[in-house]
Amino acid sequence: MKNIKIILFLFLFAANSAYSQKINLDGSNLVPNNVYMEIDDLHGESIVRVVKDSTVKEADEPTFVRIKNTNFKNGIIEVEVLSRLLPTASPTGRGFIGLAFRINDMNSKFESIYLRPTNGRAEDQVRRNHSIQYFSYPDYKYDRLRKENPEKYESYADMGLNEWIRMKIEIKGNQAKLFLNKDKYPSLIVNDLKQGADRSGAVGLFVDAGTDGYFRNLKITPSN
Repeated sequence: MKNIKIILFLFLFAANSAYSQKINLDGSNLVPNNVYMEIDDLHGESIVRVVKDSTVKEADEPTFVRIKNTNFKNGIIEVEVLSRLLPTASPTGRGFIGLAFRINDMNSKFESIYLRPTNGRAEDQVRRNHSIQYFSYPDYKYDRLRKENPEKYESYADMGLNEWIRMKIEIKGNQAKLFLNKDKYPSLIVNDLKQGADRSGAVGLFVDAGTDGYFRNLKITPSN
């Protein structure tokens, strides 16, 4: 009986491991949407560089690299991000970088969680409190959420420019939890994703104005 349990455990572990998919970011499965994209070399490592199209003036728009053949509903999305400010960045540039998920076919609806790395170590505590942001396109951008529900969809975490930050988002139904680096506990919890619990769609690499963004080690683990 003990041997049967061990075999069953190994089988289930192998099945779950196989279900996790590390996405090859070589350009063949990447579709830029309102962004400039290239496969770049940073410190000898091949990664994806993403910059927002400067003709898109508003914030919290569909400015991401869409990952082909991803239809994600529930599960875990993991990625490492590094953010720099472009020379043309305005004084309000924050190094906006993160993930979009449950993107519909027309790129007209999606959920997103992104970081503002310059805020993480700012001397102004209010800015620190806005280090992490959730929004839902098109109806619930950061300015509306901040006005109607201050502090509910934003949070603080230590972070900075020009350093790799590991993002892990756990999504189930209406809830999303963001974990940073090796933290055991989430830095942000959203309990009412605005697109609804039944929405599914693609995953995207998100940036906003003034950001020179880099992405590596994207991994998607879907669940029921």
